Amino acid sequence: MLTHPTLDQMHQLGLAGMARAFAELEANPQSADLAHTEWLGLLLDREVTERYERRLRARLRYARLRHQASVEDVDYRAARGLDRSLFQSMIGGRWIDEAQNLIIEGPAGVGKSWLACALGQKACRDNRSVLYQRIPRLFADLALARGDGRYPRLMRALGGVKLLILDDWGLEPLGPEQRHDMLEIIEDRYGRGATLITSQMPVDRWHDLIGEPTLADAILDRIVHNAHRLQLKGDSLRKQRVLRTAAT
Repeated sequence: MLTHPTLDQMHQLGLAGMARAFAELEANPQSADLAHTEWLGLLLDREVTERYERRLRARLRYARLRHQASVEDVDYRAARGLDRSLFQSMIGGRWIDEAQNLIIEGPAGVGKSWLACALGQKACRDNRSVLYQRIPRLFADLALARGDGRYPRLMRALGGVKLLILDDWGLEPLGPEQRHDMLEIIEDRYGRGATLITSQMPVDRWHDLIGEPTLADAILDRIVHNAHRLQLKGDSLRKQRVLRTAAT
């Protein structure tokens, strides 16, 4: 293995990317033709790239996105009524920085969760913190957390990220604890972080879904009034893929 005082110093300073680039350049005879500024530029580029990639891997691990989706792979040709202009403006992420919300609604199978995860992955790439949660599992986790002392820590995690993705909202009516949890989550994030919600239920039915009118008014006021809305339609894309496969 190559040893060099400069290489040792780079490792001591935690400059692993620069150290690897330095070792590669030292082993490459053609690098002798490079000027000192070019050498330095290559070392710095490698360090910046590797630090970014480490941070990105950490953000993606924390986000726990349901799908390995990216905005570059979105199929705008699919017949689901996706507003391309609005979605592409969402890709830019300004709405996240301004702590606005996004609602993606539509029937089962049209790709709501996939699109949400694609936006989440892009937010991670743009150095924003993200956390994905399926609503049914989240409420179950919060119920358990009340009993084992994790409730405050879990609520801080939900409130602390730049983008919180709440998937599968509205699969069943909320109970008293769930209404309280939802209000606390939304209240804590209001004006501080962006929330992306996917739902099969149209927004105009959310009030009845929440159940208690006063809490429903409070929750929806904080979610809907500053929310962008992507309204999808059409047949299940999963069903269409199965039919195409069967036909081949």
